[in-house]
Amino acid sequence: QVRLVESGGGLVQAGGSLSLSCVRSGDTICISAMGWSRQAPGKERELVAEVTSGGSTYYGDFVKGRFTASRDNAKNTVSLQMNSLDPSDTAVYYCFARRCTESLREYPDWGQGTQVTVSS
Repeated sequence: QVRLVESGGGLVQAGGSLSLSCVRSGDTICISAMGWSRQAPGKERELVAEVTSGGSTYYGDFVKGRFTASRDNAKNTVSLQMNSLDPSDTAVYYCFARRCTESLREYPDWGQGTQVTVSS
């Protein structure tokens, strides 16, 4: 059984910064990638950032250089540093992990999410 736990969400003013973290625990398995997605009320879930085991990082187009994701493979963690936050960034942020098995890569494990609220 795999478990993902997020932390670091909260309330921040527009233009401010916030840092999120996620820790994986449970069965010792091969993880090919870890990252973050988000979902705002009335909108579809969208990719924020993804970091592969090889160190490649991908970001959603809306990030525009404001966010930085980092992964520590040895500690089974992934973090997200968010700067220049805007009210449109308000959403529940979810951590995810992809298995190395090819057939399972498109069905990642998910955390329960952490709320990020940006006020104007």
